[in-house]
Amino acid sequence: MARKTAIGIQDFGKLQKHNCFYVDKTLFIKEWWENLDDVTLITRPRRFGKTLTMSMLEHFFSVNYAQDKAVFEKLKIWEYAEYRSLQGT
Repeated sequence: MARKTAIGIQDFGKLQKHNCFYVDKTLFIKEWWENLDDVTLITRPRRFGKTLTMSMLEHFFSVNYAQDKAVFEKLKIWEYAEYRSLQGT
């Protein structure tokens, strides 16, 4: 099945389930987790993926999506066993 270009989809899980094009930013999870910052401020211009990044973090860490591991299996973060065990926690 051909990949689709999604305009306006801001839900990470929906984007992955519909096989839409996605620039893999999952290593942001690793970078963010290892920094141990008290506060993280994400500033970018409009349409740079801030909401989608927050949705990705929610899908990765939320217990509501603990059974939804399949959306991460083809992405870079899944190459790290320690982060696979963090998914859904």
